[in-house]
Amino acid sequence: FIFESYKYITMKTIITESLLKSFTYLQYRALVTETLNQDAFIVEGIDALPYIKMNDQRMKRLDKTLIVPEEIETFLKELKQPILWIVISEGWCGDAAQALPVINKMAELSDAIELKIVLRDENEALMNQFLTNGGKAIPKLLFVNPETFDVLADWGPRPKEAVQLMIDLKAKFGSITDEVKEELQKWYNTDKGISTQNEIVHILKKLG
Repeated sequence: FIFESYKYITMKTIITESLLKSFTYLQYRALVTETLNQDAFIVEGIDALPYIKMNDQRMKRLDKTLIVPEEIETFLKELKQPILWIVISEGWCGDAAQALPVINKMAELSDAIELKIVLRDENEALMNQFLTNGGKAIPKLLFVNPETFDVLADWGPRPKEAVQLMIDLKAKFGSITDEVKEELQKWYNTDKGISTQNEIVHILKKLG
């Protein structure tokens, strides 16, 4: 019991501290765009600026073209129980650029959902609670009780079908090659955010 209480307090503290450094979607989009004014943006020894530029364009396109099916829109508008969505993200992450416009569009349709975005590399304590196979894969969407800060569920970094696609492609090519990235991008273009929406709705229904 003492250990569980300690864990609860720790998670609540971590989330509280992360929210102090959080962004709205519009603030996050502005942050990503502002990054493009820099000469370089080094992440793990690599200049991520070309990726950030590509992702900025992707998000702009998705913000304009993304469609939420009528049944999902109705479900989101009828949500009554308030919930806080915290997304762990970074501007250089291709998967985050695909998921965040979808998540934002869904949040905008519901008065019950509040969306906050935090940067992975500025919130290591939070990221370390939600590793994927031991790695800091993003984006991660956390479903949080806004009163207690209990994390009720999490989603990410990719829809299940895209996860399986990457497993198959890595087995075929041996690593994440340009061909692998291209195939993943084709999948995202064809899917149009529907898998992400369906999986998030599935989680919300389970939470009741």
